[in-house]
Amino acid sequence: MKKIGNYLSSTMCVIVLAFSMASCNKTVAATPAGQPVDLTYAAEKALPSVVHIKYVQNSKIQTIEVQSDPFEDFFSDPFGGFFGRGQGGQGGTRKRQVQTPKRTASGSGVIISADGYIVTNNHVVDGADELTVTLNDNQEYSARIIGTDKTTDLALIKIEGKNLPAIAIANSDEIKVGEWVLAVGNPLGLNNTVTAGIVSAKARSLGANGVESFIQTDAAINAGNSGGALVNTKGELVGINAMLYSQTGSYSGYGFAIPTTIMNKVVDDLKQFGTVQRAMVGIQGINVKEYIDSEKDRGNEINLGTMEGIYVAKVVDGSAAASAGIVEGDVIIAIDGQKVSKMAELQEIIARKRPGQKVAITYLHDKKKKTETAVLKNEQGNTNVVRNADLDVLGANFREVSAAQKQQLEISNGLEVLKVNSGKLKAAGVPKGFIILRVNDQDIKTIDDLQRIVKETSTSKEPVLFIAGKYPTGKLGYFAIPLSE
Repeated sequence: MKKIGNYLSSTMCVIVLAFSMASCNKTVAATPAGQPVDLTYAAEKALPSVVHIKYVQNSKIQTIEVQSDPFEDFFSDPFGGFFGRGQGGQGGTRKRQVQTPKRTASGSGVIISADGYIVTNNHVVDGADELTVTLNDNQEYSARIIGTDKTTDLALIKIEGKNLPAIAIANSDEIKVGEWVLAVGNPLGLNNTVTAGIVSAKARSLGANGVESFIQTDAAINAGNSGGALVNTKGELVGINAMLYSQTGSYSGYGFAIPTTIMNKVVDDLKQFGTVQRAMVGIQGINVKEYIDSEKDRGNEINLGTMEGIYVAKVVDGSAAASAGIVEGDVIIAIDGQKVSKMAELQEIIARKRPGQKVAITYLHDKKKKTETAVLKNEQGNTNVVRNADLDVLGANFREVSAAQKQQLEISNGLEVLKVNSGKLKAAGVPKGFIILRVNDQDIKTIDDLQRIVKETSTSKEPVLFIAGKYPTGKLGYFAIPLSE
């Protein structure tokens, strides 16, 4: 369960809790206005598709820096002052190896295809060494991660099964405020739990994820619901229960779900590319009302010609917004003819699109309406497909430095380049025997450290590895290695 702070007052907290997906076809008649709602059909349709996910992170040995204790150092090594105490020294820090405890946790997930694809939260699977999926009929499967997306807190995992009970996925644009919904998951260790509520609001933004346009509901959501389903009265998935607003850390307020319009795009990208192809308008902005209210607090009277839309505070050079002629002070009011009254609505529309697609942007410039067509670009400023790079892109073999190398070169960590083949390292001139100490200002202790940074950097705004290290002679060396073509 992920806690989100800095959004409400100091007495409040927001707790991340749920996500999901699905497929099915049967429909039921709408309940006449004023009549009681029968939710049994929806529960029967949704329950078989929602699974329990057990997360295991195995115990590991980690090296940490601790403050040196001169008395402890003396008694454990009375000659340390003569022969040296490594990097710590008297009054400094020293390295200590600690064993982390084995960690277990649980969450929920939703089967979206009969061949075993399951959607859950990124935070449910992040860092897991083992994932065990238990179906509603108590069958157990080991799962592997297909892809994750921290920006939306979504993850796609896979189990090897056939004819699995996939849930139907509805268009979340069609749900209405006041409509009945069910939250299905495994809260508080209670498997196969269903709670009911209504859609309280749409297009909510909490500042918890990079991209968000939440469905707000008063259906009870608690720890363990993470990855579970929000379904309509037909048992169709409309959203992924994502967060809980609470003073206590357990349900006492509202839950928030990621709409299926965003989720579908993320899943398609993870299946096809392994990472999300995220399109950018290229602005920094704020809801018009919030901007006007902030200016009033400063004693300024502002008239933008509207009280709805996104006030543009900054435009990124070369972006879609820039090519549409948008400048600071303009107000975006529609995308492809669809009205946007706040930033969350703009994010939801753009989150469905990929770099290279064209959009019609309607905006107010000096209170005059304009509509221009522009090509969306990715975070790197182009329309190329962005993929997670692997260590193979570097074209080299590595090993952790030995104790003798640490002593000789006066280092505490690093990776030695054992062999340089064709790849990015060879192109940059990195030689065999070079010791990589830091990459992008992060210490490199293991091959996993390097793999993680390569993967993160390859999809970032600036896909460049800045490497600092030492030659076998002790001379410092620096290299800049672009990961993009």
